[in-house]
Amino acid sequence: MAGSEAPPFWYQQRSFGRYALAPVSWLYGAVARWRMDRARPPAVMAPVLCIGNLTVGGSGKTPTAIAMAKAVRAAGYSPGFLTRGYGGSHAGPHMVDLEADTAMAVGDEPLLLARVAPTVVAHNRAAGAQYLVDRGIDFMIMDDGFQSRRVHFDYALIALDARRGIGNGAVIPAGPLRAPLIDQMRHADALLRIGDGPGGIAVVRAASRAAKPILRADFVPEPLEGLEGRSVLAYSGIADPSKFYETLTAAGYTIGAKRSFGDHHVFTEGEAAELLAMARAENLVPVTTEKDIVRLTRLEGPVAELRAISKALPVDLVFENQVVLASLIEDVAKRYHKRRITG
Repeated sequence: MAGSEAPPFWYQQRSFGRYALAPVSWLYGAVARWRMDRARPPAVMAPVLCIGNLTVGGSGKTPTAIAMAKAVRAAGYSPGFLTRGYGGSHAGPHMVDLEADTAMAVGDEPLLLARVAPTVVAHNRAAGAQYLVDRGIDFMIMDDGFQSRRVHFDYALIALDARRGIGNGAVIPAGPLRAPLIDQMRHADALLRIGDGPGGIAVVRAASRAAKPILRADFVPEPLEGLEGRSVLAYSGIADPSKFYETLTAAGYTIGAKRSFGDHHVFTEGEAAELLAMARAENLVPVTTEKDIVRLTRLEGPVAELRAISKALPVDLVFENQVVLASLIEDVAKRYHKRRITG
C-alpha cells in the first residue's frame, strides 16, 4: 500500500486473509469495473498517453513515464507530465518548480518527472491537463490515472514489474489488484514487461489472449563514483526495496547493511540519525534511490546530513525495441488526430 508495507498475504496464493476478504474484494472489483466501463472523461486538446499499473505499489510506472517523455521529445514533440502528486500538499494545478518545491509539497515522483519535462500536479486532472495545454505542451504523459479515468487518454500503456507481478491475483483488499485483471486488460492498449521473473506470466498470458501488444524493457543502473573497494549501506522507502537491493548487487556493489521503509516514506530525524550511526560504525557509504533522495529535504540536522553523504543510484529504463517504441508514439498521435476529426 502507498505509504506502508503491503500485507504479506497479498503475495501468497493461499492465505486466510485472501479468503476472508474475498466478499469485500468482489464488491470492490465490481465497483472498479463499473467505473472503468462507464467513464466518459473530458477530452484534452493534445495526444494523451497514460502510463498505468495494475496493482497498488511499485511497477516501474514513473521510470516508464520518464523514458517515454525522452522518446516523445526525440520524436519532435514538447512533452509534459500530468500527475496527482501522491503525498504532496498542493491540490493544484501547480507547475513543479525544482528550485522551490519539496516532496512534502508536491510528492516525490513529480520532482523526478520535472527533471525531464514540465510537470503539473493536480488533484483535478482535467484542470491540470488544460493547464499544460495552455502552456504549449503538445504531447501529454499522464503518470497514473488509468483506473480513475478522469481525463480522456488516447493510449494506455501498462507497466508491469515481471519480478513482482500481481501477487496473489486478487483485487483490493484481498490482493494488490486495483480492478479485476481481465477488466483492466480490456481498457489497456499495450503491456510493458519490465525485467524478468515469474510474476508477470499471468499478465502476459492475459495480454496475449486480449491481443494486446507486449513490449519489453529493462532497468539499467548508471555507475556510481567513489565506491571502489567500499561497502554500502543500502536504504530505501519504495514499494519493493528488495528490487533496489538486487539492482545494486547485480551492478557489482557490495551491500554491508540494508534498511527498508514503507513506500513514499518520510524520513524522521531519528531514522536519519540511526542510518548515519550505522554508516559510521561499519564504514559504509549510504546509497539510496533517486525517489528516496528527493524526500530528504530538511535544511539542517541529521536528515540534511544524511542527504549530503548519500549517493542516489540513477537507473534508466531501456526499451528492447526502439522501433516499436517509435511506432507507439506515432500511434498515440494518430489516435488524437482521428479523435479531433471525428469530434
